[in-house]
Amino acid sequence: MSVPERPPHTADLGVLTGLRSGKRSYYPAYVRSTERLERTVEALDGISRALVPTAEGPRALVEAVVRTAAEHLQARWLLLAVADGALRAARPRFLLYADDVLIDDETRVPAEVREHLRLLRTRPWEAQAPDSGPGWVRVPMTLDDEPVGGIAARPGAGVEVADTDLAILRVLANQAAVAVHNTFLFHAAATLRGRTEELSEAAERQAHDLAARNAELAETQARLLDALQRQALDDERRRIARELHDSVTQYVLSAGMTVEVCRAELEGMGEVAKGLTERLADAKDLNRQAVERLRAAIYALHSTSQKPAGPLPVMLQQLSTVHLTTDLDVRVHVAGSPLPLPPEAEQSLLRLTGEALFNSATHGKAGRALVRLRYLPGSVVLTVSDDGNGDPAQLRRALRLSRAADLAGRHRGLANMVARAEELGGRLSIRRSGMGGVLLRVDIPQPVKIPGDSR
Repeated sequence: MSVPERPPHTADLGVLTGLRSGKRSYYPAYVRSTERLERTVEALDGISRALVPTAEGPRALVEAVVRTAAEHLQARWLLLAVADGALRAARPRFLLYADDVLIDDETRVPAEVREHLRLLRTRPWEAQAPDSGPGWVRVPMTLDDEPVGGIAARPGAGVEVADTDLAILRVLANQAAVAVHNTFLFHAAATLRGRTEELSEAAERQAHDLAARNAELAETQARLLDALQRQALDDERRRIARELHDSVTQYVLSAGMTVEVCRAELEGMGEVAKGLTERLADAKDLNRQAVERLRAAIYALHSTSQKPAGPLPVMLQQLSTVHLTTDLDVRVHVAGSPLPLPPEAEQSLLRLTGEALFNSATHGKAGRALVRLRYLPGSVVLTVSDDGNGDPAQLRRALRLSRAADLAGRHRGLANMVARAEELGGRLSIRRSGMGGVLLRVDIPQPVKIPGDSR
């Protein structure tokens, strides 16, 4: 059996197309397939161009997608709508292409398009959607497999819509949903970035303001501490002046009056007591000088010092100069690395030292006194020693009696010093000094307890 010979043009066609077919309808179908392929390529190119305006905002993006889809279908009408409740930030919610005019005002939507707009706004609508009607096509718009709207279009006259065209519309619709969502995120991120920069600048300004206020607060605290230290030193000076006025000066004045009485009586005894009268006159003159010196000392002590007080070692040095108005020579030694103590604690230690030095000068008749301040790893030790005639054992007994019941108020100075030491969480001890007199020692643990703090 012989094979019929094919016409030459059919063989050439097969060679040119690379296909074999004996049907005369093959070539027209091939042409239509090629045209559809070209349109598909053009549509894909349009899709890529439509998605470029993502950074320009959702409006430009939706317009580009609608125009691309309308051009592909040569459509007179093409509607893209976002379902109610989906993509809440998407704007516009719908866009209608009508004869090369874009409409987003619902009052201008033609009656034949409104039913499609209502349907696309519901979700999901594919299952219950009625027939799109003659000449209309619809495709859903999804995001993460969730329906978020769709596209409805009326292709141009003579346009045959194939499955590939519907696929292109679905790609456009879905990519539009993704791009609208992404452009919202992009602009939201830009807004947040701008807000973050504003907050950062505001935080930086607040940090500068806080630093300035902290500096002002530190300066204020330093001035307050200086004022407290100055007040503590002035209080101690006034206390010593008060003690001199109320006790020593009165004794000296009484002694002067006694000398004057004796001198008057001796003058009545004639020549026998003349030598004694002259010596009493010298005593009277010495007594007058003592009173003048005491008054000068009291005036000096009452005068407030204008020098800055400073920390405890500096205040102790200044306190030692107070006793230059008496015959007591005071030396101050500081050992260890000075640590800042609470102002209340430094004032208590200063007053305790002043009380001890006053006792050394007034009651112990001391000529020299040594104040030692030592900063140890776990404590602060303050000692005041003198070369007077005080008896440590007698002072300890007097202290016990004073703390038990001192109705007359004697030796309250010692009791006050013990109380100050205990308020700081420390203790006071009395023993014989290496200089021959009395040594008072105060041990305060670190950190120092603030007086009046019950914690």
